[in-house]
Amino acid sequence: MKDYIEERAVAIANYIIDHNATVRQTAKRFGISKSTERLISINPALAAQTRVVLDLNKSERHIRGGMATKEKYQYQHRLAICSREEK
Repeated sequence: MKDYIEERAVAIANYIIDHNATVRQTAKRFGISKSTERLISINPALAAQTRVVLDLNKSERHIRGGMATKEKYQYQHRLAICSREEK
């Protein structure tokens, strides 16, 4: 495998671990797809650490989704109240 690909995979794994980032956050930050398969063949130990963080994020995603929905509706409710007060 080309050196720059290996270096990028390691950098991405370190980003996930250091920032406790989700796959989507990491993919957006690095401008890449959401796959982590290459890292397993490059550095299995780092891949295992990365998998721990990703599994934790995956187990908590329903909580984050619920919180985002709650914030959305609270925001909409506040807007509705403000628009009523302005009339």
